[in-house]
Amino acid sequence: MPRKAQTWDDYDSAVDQIILAPTDSDFLDQLIPVLKDAAVSGRTASLTQSLSQYAEDREGDIERIGLTKHEEFLGSVNQLQKVREGTVALTSEILDLNQSIQSSTEKLAAQKQALVNTRGVRQNITDVSDALKESLKIMHVVNNAHELIRKKKYYGALKSLEDLQNEYLVPIIQNKYATQYRLADLIQKSIPASQKTISEAVMTDLNTWLYRIRETSQFLGEVAFFHTEQRRDRQKKRVEQNDYLSHFRLNSAIELVYDESSDYDVLDNDEVQVDFTPLHEALHIHEALGQIEKFRADYAATRRQQKELLMPSSVNLLSDDDGSSLSALLEGIAGFAIIESATMQRAPQLRSTVDVDELWDSMCQNAIRLISKSLSEVANAEVLLKIKLVIALFIQTMEGWGYSISMLNNFQLTLFYKYAELLKRRFSEDFQEIVSTDDYMPMAINTLEEYEKVLNVSWFTQDTPPEELTFPCVLPFSQMYPLCCIDIRNFLNQFYFFSDDHFQQPNVIDETLRKSLDELLTEKVCQSLVERLNSQYLGQIVQILINLEHFEIACQELEQLLIRARSSTSAGGPVTLRATEQFRSNKKTAEKRIFELVNSKIDDLVDTSDYEWMATSRPTEPSNYMQTLTRYLSNIMNSTLLGLPREIKELIYFDALSHAANKILALPLSSDVRKINPNGVAALAKDVEHLSKFVASLDNAFMLEQNLDELQQTVALMQSDNHDEFFDISTRNKKYGRVDAMNGPILLEKITQAVDNPARAPAPLSNFGSRFGLR
Repeated sequence: MPRKAQTWDDYDSAVDQIILAPTDSDFLDQLIPVLKDAAVSGRTASLTQSLSQYAEDREGDIERIGLTKHEEFLGSVNQLQKVREGTVALTSEILDLNQSIQSSTEKLAAQKQALVNTRGVRQNITDVSDALKESLKIMHVVNNAHELIRKKKYYGALKSLEDLQNEYLVPIIQNKYATQYRLADLIQKSIPASQKTISEAVMTDLNTWLYRIRETSQFLGEVAFFHTEQRRDRQKKRVEQNDYLSHFRLNSAIELVYDESSDYDVLDNDEVQVDFTPLHEALHIHEALGQIEKFRADYAATRRQQKELLMPSSVNLLSDDDGSSLSALLEGIAGFAIIESATMQRAPQLRSTVDVDELWDSMCQNAIRLISKSLSEVANAEVLLKIKLVIALFIQTMEGWGYSISMLNNFQLTLFYKYAELLKRRFSEDFQEIVSTDDYMPMAINTLEEYEKVLNVSWFTQDTPPEELTFPCVLPFSQMYPLCCIDIRNFLNQFYFFSDDHFQQPNVIDETLRKSLDELLTEKVCQSLVERLNSQYLGQIVQILINLEHFEIACQELEQLLIRARSSTSAGGPVTLRATEQFRSNKKTAEKRIFELVNSKIDDLVDTSDYEWMATSRPTEPSNYMQTLTRYLSNIMNSTLLGLPREIKELIYFDALSHAANKILALPLSSDVRKINPNGVAALAKDVEHLSKFVASLDNAFMLEQNLDELQQTVALMQSDNHDEFFDISTRNKKYGRVDAMNGPILLEKITQAVDNPARAPAPLSNFGSRFGLR
C-alpha cells in the first residue's frame, strides 16, 4: 500500500527543515514531498511566501553580520557560494526529476506543478545569490575604506566612502524594493560615524603635529636667530668692502638682493624640518566634509592655547647673565610666529592675516610686559645692553618674516631711557667720587708715556712739543680733569653702543646724550667744584679755577664732537651745552673767591699794622706787616697763582693792590685816630714807599701802579708843608687829583691838630665845604 503524503499546516517549519538538510539527497527527499503537497493542496503561494520570508531573514542576518563581523561574513559568503554550486547541481537534478515526472503519466500533473515550484525556488535562490554578490561589492568597498583609515590614508578613505554612496548606496536607496535596500540603508546611516572616525583620526594626527611643532618652536627660533646673525656678518663684510652699503639696513631691499645667493630655508634645513603634510591633509579632509569653518575655529583655538602655554609666568633678567632666559622666550615666540606665517602662506583659507597679526601682537605685548616687570630690578647698564641686543636680533629676524615691529621698536625706546638713566646714575657716582677725592694740586707727570696718555684722553694742548719736555713735569690742571675726561669719553661710547642699525631712533640718543652729559657736567662736576670754593685754602681755589678753565675748553670740544657724532636724522645746527656757560660763569665766581681770600689775607696783615701816629721818632725801615704783605703778594704770584692765565693773575694783582691801598688809606682815616704827627706820617710814607717799589718791580708795573696813586698822593699831601695847595682847585688837580675831596680835609685836620704852631692851622672843618663849593 502506498505511503500517504504528509500534509503541512505551516510551510515555515518545512522550509527550515529542508534548508537544514545535512546532505543533498536528504534535501531532495524533504523538498519533493513539500512540493507535491503544495501542488496538490494548491498552496504554492504559501510555500513561495515562506521561502521568500526565509530569504529575507537570511539577508537581514547577512547585513547584520556584514556590519559587525566582516571576516565571519566573508566566511558565510564562501559557504553561500558552495550552496549556490549545490543549487546548480540541484537544479540539474530537478530537471531530471521533471523529466521523470513527465514520463510518469499518472504523476504528470503533480510533477509538472512540482517543476514549476522548483523553478521558482531556483529563481529565488539565484536572486539571493545575486543579492549576495552585490552585497559583497558594497562590503568590499566598506572594508577598503576602513583599511585606508587604519593605514592613515584618510582622504582616500573619505573618497572611498563617497564613491560607495554615489555608485551603490544612493541608487539602491532610491529603489525601496531593491533586494539590498536594508543593507544599503544601514550602511548609509553608518557613514556619518565613519566620517567622524576619519575626522577624529585626522585631528589626532594634527594634534600630534601641533604638539611637535610647539616643542620645536624654540629651536626653530634659535635657528632663525642664527641665520639672522649670519646675514649680519655677511652684510658687515659687504659694508667693509663697499662703504656705500652702510646706508642700507638688514632686511632692506638692497640687502635682500645681495643675500639671494645664500639660499636658506629656516623650515627645512639640516637642523630642523617642519612637514606641513598633516595640516594639509586635515584641511582637505574637513573641506571634503564641509566642516572647514569648524576646523578653522578649532585650529585657531588650539593655537591660541599653545600661545598661552608658550609664555612663561616671569622672566628673571638678573640671574640671566648670558641672556638665555630672555633668548628662550623670544626664540619660542619667533618659532611660533614663523610657523604661523608659513601656515598663512601655505593655507591662506585656514589662517588669515588678521588671525596671525592678532597672535603676534598678543605675544609681543606679553613679552614686553614680562620684560618690563623684571626691568625694575635691573641696575646694571650692561645687562640692559645685552637685553637690547637680544631684542634687536628678534626684531630683525621677525621683520624679515613681514611682521610689524613698531611695538618692539617703541619698547626699545623704553629700554634706552632706562639704559640712559642707569648710565647717568653710574657716571654721576664716578664723577662725584673723582671730584671729592681729588687733591686739587697740579698733576705731576713722570714719563713721556704718561704724558701721551693724558693728551689722548683729555682735551688739552700745549705749545711745547712733547720731545722738548723734561720729566717729571707738572700740568696745570689737577688729576680730576683727565679722569673726568676718561669718564666723559666712556659715557659717550656707552651711549652710542645702543645706537646701531638695530635701533631706529638714533636722534633720540643724540638728544638724550646731550641732555645727560650736560646735566652730569653741570650738576656733578661744575656744581661740585663751585661748592668747594668755600674752602679757605687759596691754592685749592686757584686749582679749581684752572680746572674750570680746562673744563670750559673741554665742553667746547664736546660740542663739536657731538655735532660730528650725531646721526643724519637729527636736526642740524650747532650743539650747545649749558655746561659750557656754567663753567665760564663760575670761573668768575672762583675769581671772586680768590679776590676774597687774597683781600682777606691783606685785611689780616693790614690789621696788624699798629702805627704809632704820635711816635716820637721816625722809622728807619718799613713795618713788619708791610714786608709780610709784599712777601705774601710775591709768593702767591710765583707759586699759588703761577698756573693761572696771565690776564687772570694781573686782574687778581690789580684788585689785591687796589684793596691793599684802600685798606692802608683807611688806617689814618679811622675814627680812633685823632692826631697824627709828622713821625706817624713818615712811618706811613715809609711803608707806602716800600709797597710802591714792590709794585714797580712787577712785570706789568705801569698798569698796577695806578692803584697806588690815591694812596701816594694822600701821603704826599700829609707830608706837604703847604696844605693850602689842596684847597686851590688848580693846584689840587695837578698834585692831588686822586685824593678824595672828603678824606683830604679830615687827614689835614688830624695833622694840624698835632702841630704846635696855631698860625698854620687851616680854617675850621665846617668851612671846608664852602671852600670846595659843597653844601
